[in-house]
Amino acid sequence: MPRVTVLPAEIELEVRNGESVAEAAWRQGYIWPTQCYGQADCVTCFTKIVDGELCALPAGEVERDAIRFKMSSRMRTDQLVRLGCQLKVTGENLVLQKVGFRKAEPEDNNMVDEDQVPAGTHLATEPGRSSR
Repeated sequence: MPRVTVLPAEIELEVRNGESVAEAAWRQGYIWPTQCYGQADCVTCFTKIVDGELCALPAGEVERDAIRFKMSSRMRTDQLVRLGCQLKVTGENLVLQKVGFRKAEPEDNNMVDEDQVPAGTHLATEPGRSSR
């Protein structure tokens, strides 16, 4: 199973086949900052590849469009900036930098309330949550 190291926390995540880095973090009980929970809309989940870029699948159209239309010009021209909610991994040597990434605590209340999500919206799996 691919593994990703996230700095500055120096935490290693196991990433399942077809799972994004943010989904892997949520599944394993970590906070990966977001506002849209995997919809490539808020771009809050952006991360930067520090090493092992060949272990990341290329960005798909949804991710490329979000970066192109929603991020600053400085960020969108950096090919190592990716969205954690879209970033898929193929190897074990990927190292990312993500400020705000940390172990979830019981008092964290930044997880989405499923009752407030419009019907038909796909949510990436978070700790203690089921996907819709």
